[in-house]
Amino acid sequence: MLSRSSLGAASPSATPTAGKSPAASSGGGQGAAVTADELLQWSSEPIPTSLLRLAPEHAARAVKMFAGILRYCGDAPGSDSINQAQAIETAQKLLHQGLKRPELRDELYMQLVKQTRGNPSSHSRAKAWGMFNLVAASMPPSKDFTGLISEYIHSAVQDMDDAEEAKQAAVATWQALKRSTKCGPRRTLPSVEEIVAHLQSHRLTTIVFFLDETFEEVAYDITTSVAEAVEQLAGLIRLQNYQTFTLYEAVRPVNPKLNPEPMPDEHLLLDEHRYVADIVAELRHPRVVREGCQSRLLFKKRMFRETDEAISEPQFINLSYVQAQHDYLAGNYPVVREDAAQMAALQIHAEHGPGLDQDPDCFMAGIERFVTRQVLMTRPRDEWRTDVGARYKALAQHTKEDARTQFMRILRTLPYGNATFFAVRRIEDPIGLLPPRLILGINKRGVHFFRPVPKEYLHSAELRDIMQFGSSSQAVFFKMRVAGVLHIFQFETRQGEDICMALQTHINDIMMKRYSKVKQAAASDAGKAGTDGVQPAALPPSGMGGNSAYNAKMEEHLKEQQQQVEEAQQALATAQQAESQVRLENESLIGELKDLRDMLSSEAANRATLQDQLDETERQLAELRNELDMTKSALTAATAMANEHCGKVEVEHARLAELEGLIDAKHKELEEVQARLTAATRAAESAAAERDLLERKVQRLEKGKETEVKELREQYEAATADLRAQLKARNEKINELMESAAHNAADLEEMRHELETARRDATELDELREMKSDIERKEKQQASIIENQARRLDELDRLYREEVVARKRAHNALQDAKGKIRVYCRVRPMLDFEAAKNQTPAVQIPNELTVAHLWRDEKKPREYDFDAVFGPNQTQEDVFEDTRHLVRSALDGYNVCVFAYGQTGSGKTFTIYGNESTPGLTPRGLTELFRLIDKDAGKASYSVSLQMLELYQDTLMDLLLPEPVRKGTMRPPIVPEQPPKLEIKKDPKGLVTVTGASTVPATSAQQLLGVIEQGLARRHVSSTAMNRESSRSHLIISCIIEGVNMQSQAVTRGKLSFVDLAGSERVKKSGSTGENLKEAQAINKSLSALGDVISALATEQPHIPYRNHKLTMLMSDCLGGNAKTLMFVNVSPTDANLDESQNSLVYATRVRTIKNNALRDEANKEVIRLRKQLDYWKEQAGLNSAEGRLAADLTDIENRRCDSPAITGGGEDSTGGSGHNSRPGTAAGRAIAASLQQAASPLSATAIGGDQSPSETSSLYEEQN
Repeated sequence: MLSRSSLGAASPSATPTAGKSPAASSGGGQGAAVTADELLQWSSEPIPTSLLRLAPEHAARAVKMFAGILRYCGDAPGSDSINQAQAIETAQKLLHQGLKRPELRDELYMQLVKQTRGNPSSHSRAKAWGMFNLVAASMPPSKDFTGLISEYIHSAVQDMDDAEEAKQAAVATWQALKRSTKCGPRRTLPSVEEIVAHLQSHRLTTIVFFLDETFEEVAYDITTSVAEAVEQLAGLIRLQNYQTFTLYEAVRPVNPKLNPEPMPDEHLLLDEHRYVADIVAELRHPRVVREGCQSRLLFKKRMFRETDEAISEPQFINLSYVQAQHDYLAGNYPVVREDAAQMAALQIHAEHGPGLDQDPDCFMAGIERFVTRQVLMTRPRDEWRTDVGARYKALAQHTKEDARTQFMRILRTLPYGNATFFAVRRIEDPIGLLPPRLILGINKRGVHFFRPVPKEYLHSAELRDIMQFGSSSQAVFFKMRVAGVLHIFQFETRQGEDICMALQTHINDIMMKRYSKVKQAAASDAGKAGTDGVQPAALPPSGMGGNSAYNAKMEEHLKEQQQQVEEAQQALATAQQAESQVRLENESLIGELKDLRDMLSSEAANRATLQDQLDETERQLAELRNELDMTKSALTAATAMANEHCGKVEVEHARLAELEGLIDAKHKELEEVQARLTAATRAAESAAAERDLLERKVQRLEKGKETEVKELREQYEAATADLRAQLKARNEKINELMESAAHNAADLEEMRHELETARRDATELDELREMKSDIERKEKQQASIIENQARRLDELDRLYREEVVARKRAHNALQDAKGKIRVYCRVRPMLDFEAAKNQTPAVQIPNELTVAHLWRDEKKPREYDFDAVFGPNQTQEDVFEDTRHLVRSALDGYNVCVFAYGQTGSGKTFTIYGNESTPGLTPRGLTELFRLIDKDAGKASYSVSLQMLELYQDTLMDLLLPEPVRKGTMRPPIVPEQPPKLEIKKDPKGLVTVTGASTVPATSAQQLLGVIEQGLARRHVSSTAMNRESSRSHLIISCIIEGVNMQSQAVTRGKLSFVDLAGSERVKKSGSTGENLKEAQAINKSLSALGDVISALATEQPHIPYRNHKLTMLMSDCLGGNAKTLMFVNVSPTDANLDESQNSLVYATRVRTIKNNALRDEANKEVIRLRKQLDYWKEQAGLNSAEGRLAADLTDIENRRCDSPAITGGGEDSTGGSGHNSRPGTAAGRAIAASLQQAASPLSATAIGGDQSPSETSSLYEEQN
């Protein structure tokens, strides 16, 4: 198997270099090893085997598939371009192989990869991508190849030019592969119409119905899924909430014979990943018609859910109302009369509005329409009119939307309201509760059971009573509790998965609702516990069940808790609002306090400075006071010593005055300091205020400075980053230049080394060239030898095939000489309606003598050999060329019979008669007959007469009888003329003769064909499901030729018969009913009798049941008699008719083993003279008319071979039976006839043999005399 590395990341336009194995250069007989890269390159040559490892039979198919791709793309060597029809046929064959055989799917993808990768032709590449797109849209590759193929397509799209023709197809291939990978392969083969639309980028349309019988056209292509169709349809009708809507297949019984009991429409849910094209193909398949059902696409809701009530979209509400109304009118909602009357009034108001009661007839028609039939029959119509009329008048003030809303509200209040309904059959019912057929309704309350006819509500099972449920493809089961006991119920249905999905959806909705309630209650308890400081109590698990009282109490408690939570949340919101206001006020006060603190701190600093100054002044004052005290003490001491020192008193007084003046000066200075302190205090206060202003200004300046610095810093950082980026780019460029210089230097050195190596290799190359020329010369010699051998083998094969055909022809000629019945097989072309039904050819023609077909599980086809085989393309002229010699045989006096056998619609009548533009064997044979008569006009004279008989429902009828006699009309004024009685006899030579049949002489082919056209106009023809003009009877045209040789006067009597047998048919296929059914039964009965005769003749039994039916009596001389017989077996080529074709071929093979004893009816002059004498004595015996004389020689058909005349005395047959029909009517006549017959029998037997010449017959007559 190829891995993902086989493709790599190479683009489709690139051509990777193929590597060679080491053995490739060793010369001699070693060839190049083909790599995966080479294998997946475009090629115009056929591949010898598959690209992937496959089984031998799949490998052969893979080779044919690649040849088909080459032919589709126009790359096949030596082949012309194909037209659109041939291209579509080739594409269908490729898709058929991929869809039918998954093993070939990946092989097909790899072949398309090969032809799109490295393709040099733009036209061929576009065609290959178109085929790639078609294959990707129809089927995805396997999981092992999905990643590989997607990676290749993605890289191919990226590498293509926008102007390239193939890019659009490649992009479409990528999209188609994603969609098919999601939805899987197609279930049906894409039709020709789908392929053409896909290749031309067109979309087909189909009709989708709604429940109100309106419809919309939806466009689709090969890859459109159901989900995409739903989305498209929602866009057309402008529906936004379409998630609960989908497509259904509505199946309606239309054949009362197949479905005698009335059944409602069955709606089958379609998978959203199914292809719309598959669904449309299945709906158009004939199987749907045969089953007696009519199917169509339907758009409706999957189910009603609680979330639907919250949607207010008008289109959604309208569709929901239509579906609810449809279910109600279908009887799915049984209601009492009062509710029925109210709902009828609501529907009438929603449909017509107010005022309809003014027209009593229309109002009564509305009541009959909107009241179910079962409820309508419960009381008289007048009471219904009165009741519904009163309710209808009460709704006069309401709108139509109000009426629809109230109608749906009433349905929702029912226990089984808004349910989804499914029709099922009962399989197992342990308690005998349910009928054989019933309807299941599933909603949010549970499962509800209804009787379908008459509609009756039976039982309901709540969701909590259903313990288990499951489904299969054909059934669904419920394990549920009934009266407290578990039982298992099983029902037959194809919608088991849909039932389980609806049930599980409603269970999930209820569980999610309960879970949300419990979660909300837990959250409220947790919030309350957090507020009060109390730990919340543990809640029971959500899946735990309980009784209804507990649930009600629990719900009430949850409501109280919810109310408390809401009140607490309101109080909390109020407190939070007040807290935010207080927080704002506190923040403003804190700001003011901070400003005051700053002012106080500055004032305290000023006060500290002034206090320091004051302390310094007080210290100085204290020093002065100390000095004053010391001076006073000194003064006291000085006063004491005044006495002693009188002379010093004045000095001390002067000094004292000086000190007192100094103290006064200090006191003044202290007062000044205090004044300065007060002024300084005031200046400090003003300075503090000015400082505050300055600080605020500084703060503003600092903020502006910070903003400016920040901007400058950001500009600096941006400029720095740009400079660094430029510097880095320059450094990288410098490094690149340096690396480039280093690489260039290395490359230069390497090139120098390679130059030296090349010089050394040049010598070796010359030697290798010489060796290569020798090898090529030897290879050409070997190729010439192989080519001659191949031509010789082809010539031998051709000679062998020609020898086989010649041997078969010689064997057939030998068998014809022995009297074997010749059997030709003709295969008609396929018809248009067969191709429209996707029927395929099943019959093959290996050569001109063989027909083959596959049969069921047999590996080899069954083959049947015939004397000639005519295919669908061969004309009426080709068929007549192999039949022309029989006309000459009839003219020479032989009994010739040509008859056609096959199923109805296989082309028997066309072969025997043809039409105006392409005449069949009968017109051509009669024209040839008169051409030969005109050619032999100088040698012999001929008379031609015609008989035309019809065997219709076991009744032999003369088609050439005059019209008044045929219809039994009155010939005034005598009596009505009755048609003569027709009896089947044989003459002494074994030739079948019908007595009483009309014989019309003719002198030209035009006259004869005109008589035949008149007879064909009276033939019974009818239309069936298999043939528009089906022959309902067997038709025998007999042309009697009597000739007289002008030279020898010898008389020859020949007969040329054309038998058109009615076709065998199966009633199921032909759809015959009434009179057509009786005709089909009569036809099959006659053909069955003919088959018994053929079986007896083929096994060479002594007893041949000719007398079992009039058809076998009429053909007794053709089968096992003395006629030259040619049988045409006509077969249909389609697989739908393969069973009938196989039966016809086996039938014809048995006929081919039958041998006749063909005798020539010729009489010379002596025999004619004796016959005239016999006629004279017959007249003397009372047989005056020619018919009477002829009837005297006729005998009944016997149950034995009649291939030679049996003339016995008294007319008795070999079994001892009485032959009274061969004797004259009187005793004297019988005696004379007996004596004449006894005297003439030896001569007659000799003459009738037909092998003696006239001279031999005359001499024999003289010897007997």
